[in-house]
Amino acid sequence: MGAAERALWSLSGLVVLALAWAGGHAAYGPFVLPRPDETVATAFDLVGSGAAGAAVLATAGQALLGWAIGLGIGLALAFPAGFLAPLGLAARPVATLLVAMPPVAWIVLALIWFGPGGGADAFTVAVTVAPMLFGAALQGLASRDPALDEMAAQFRAPPLVRLTDVIAPQLLSHLAPAAGAALGFSWKVCVMAEVMASGAGIGGQLAIARAHLDLPATFAWLLILVALALLSDTLLLWPLRRRTAAAR
Repeated sequence: MGAAERALWSLSGLVVLALAWAGGHAAYGPFVLPRPDETVATAFDLVGSGAAGAAVLATAGQALLGWAIGLGIGLALAFPAGFLAPLGLAARPVATLLVAMPPVAWIVLALIWFGPGGGADAFTVAVTVAPMLFGAALQGLASRDPALDEMAAQFRAPPLVRLTDVIAPQLLSHLAPAAGAALGFSWKVCVMAEVMASGAGIGGQLAIARAHLDLPATFAWLLILVALALLSDTLLLWPLRRRTAAAR
């Protein structure tokens, strides 16, 4: 399947979603679903007038910072756990426990510890995605081919070459999907924290729109959020996915 055909199939899914949205508006009225064109127009107005700028920057900064910190923590802990079996066995149940922790619990704790605007959003994102990324990285390291490690040792490959040419390709096949899921989760958790704390980001704007029962504005902010999530996924993870595909 060529790139153009894949793009058409991806676009068809969005078209079906838009048609379902329009059908929902026709069936239930504007008090349940606003018109799609009205929502798009409101989103363009928010972006074009500059009203969305501060909220977008606030949410993007916190979400991406938390995701990056979570990725760093997950990788930093996965490498020793992946090469030392007892440490890996001890770390797995802790990671499972943290994954099972609901994000709203972390949000409440972060607001108590840091207060609104004190880095609670980024902390919540980081502590939520770190165990997910740790588990994926640990699985990738645990499932690496020992024959490749043995071959690298026989050829006396330097440690950096072993990392980039032997370990990294096997690790990325597990880490890339988890990093994509964690990135999408980061946006959702960050906005949830902002809604609860009435923050300055997109979540805060959603809380204001909800208070005014402004459905077009609510859906417009959600549309902006989805666009940001797709843009960040493309810019940050497309090179990673491309390298993973090439390694296969």
